Amino acid sequence: MKGIKVGIIGGAGYTGGELIRLLINHPHTEIAFVHSKSNAGRHLGEVHRDLAGDTDLKFSGSEALNPGQGSDEVPDVLFLCVGHGDAKKFFADHVIDEKIRVIDLSQDFRLLGTSGIGNRVFIYGLPEINKHQIEQARNIANPGCFATAVQLGLLPLAKAGLLTEVYTTGITGSTGAGQGLSETSHFSWRENNIQAYKTLTHQHVKEIEQSLQQLSPASQSTNQSLNFVPWRGGFTRGIFVSSTLQCETPLQELMALYEEFYAGHPFTSLSKDAIFLKQVVNTNKCILQLERIGNKLVVHSALDNLLKGASGQALQNMNLMFGIEEQTGLKLKANAF
Repeated sequence: MKGIKVGIIGGAGYTGGELIRLLINHPHTEIAFVHSKSNAGRHLGEVHRDLAGDTDLKFSGSEALNPGQGSDEVPDVLFLCVGHGDAKKFFADHVIDEKIRVIDLSQDFRLLGTSGIGNRVFIYGLPEINKHQIEQARNIANPGCFATAVQLGLLPLAKAGLLTEVYTTGITGSTGAGQGLSETSHFSWRENNIQAYKTLTHQHVKEIEQSLQQLSPASQSTNQSLNFVPWRGGFTRGIFVSSTLQCETPLQELMALYEEFYAGHPFTSLSKDAIFLKQVVNTNKCILQLERIGNKLVVHSALDNLLKGASGQALQNMNLMFGIEEQTGLKLKANAF
């Protein structure tokens, strides 16, 4: 098939770097440009040092900011690897040809009521519930990392009408805080340390609740409450989430429910054994585990925050948008040791 020309805005950060690594090994893509305000003119390998010898591309400057409006390279799809709030600013400040598809990795267009700008309408890009809409979409709002992990653990229960009040804890690595140095991402603070943050107020809660309500029976849509406490962990990448709720359904029935729900979704699977973070780091997988103790159900989920939680899922969405086999470019080996 014809190569897909890709543009990246904000290519110097963690998500931009992961996306570049995936795209240069994708059989159907050609990187037209990678923009970075602070690194224009530098080789990609000077910033993402592991790319040395893999590409001769240099970061583009302001000439890439209005693709389709006189720039030399017009992409078929534009990835916005920008901070929260910056995607809307990008569209306000620049003219983007309507023929260019957009995949936004910020949170700016994920919620109903904020999912459009101008003539662009964004589809929420969680393939496990919106695959057919993604295949027809022109614009994708890529889900958040914690949101993906929590949702994939709870969506089968939502569809079956089994959700009650949920208590969720989740721990994430330092890359979840972005590449900019801060007190809580600094090695000397993070190492051998954990901390709860944004208790019950994390920005992904509304995003999670929106998807759960999308699948829940109408009679139960007002009976759900998600109590989410995220944690910062002393490791670099990955997310591990545990969600607890009351549930009387036998474990075998629940496992069958999950296996049926995720049949045909190659990146989400259910494990009968205890799961751990190294199973998913450096992959686009989300692995789930169910434990039932008394009348309580605990759903564990693990994924890589930079791949299935960000750039890997963005590429998965691109594959679906362009009619490419979903796993193309994403068959990655886990860092098992």
